[in-house]
Amino acid sequence: QVQLVESGGGLVQAGGSLRLSCVASGRTFSSYAMGWFRQAPGKEREFVGGVAWYTYYADSVKGRFTISRDNTKNTVYLQLNSLEPEDTAVYYCAASQRGVTTKTYEYDYWGQGTQVTVSS
Repeated sequence: QVQLVESGGGLVQAGGSLRLSCVASGRTFSSYAMGWFRQAPGKEREFVGGVAWYTYYADSVKGRFTISRDNTKNTVYLQLNSLEPEDTAVYYCAASQRGVTTKTYEYDYWGQGTQVTVSS
């Protein structure tokens, strides 16, 4: 079992930045690809990006968001820059043994989410 806990969400003005963290406990963190997803009210959960030994981003966030991981701290980060009101959502981290994938069903473990709200 892997437990994931996100933090770092909050309210920010458009153009601002936030840094989300996801701390993992349980089995070997470094063996998992880690993904970030988000879900806005009334919308499906969507892939934001992920990291294994490479990173991969959704087109909508490429150039604005950056994912990194620190295996010594069992932590993955999502740096959100140039935030837009459309980025408002609950952000989730997830762990997969299948590599970075955009499909929610290919992730084995999920955190509880952290709310990001961007005001205009």
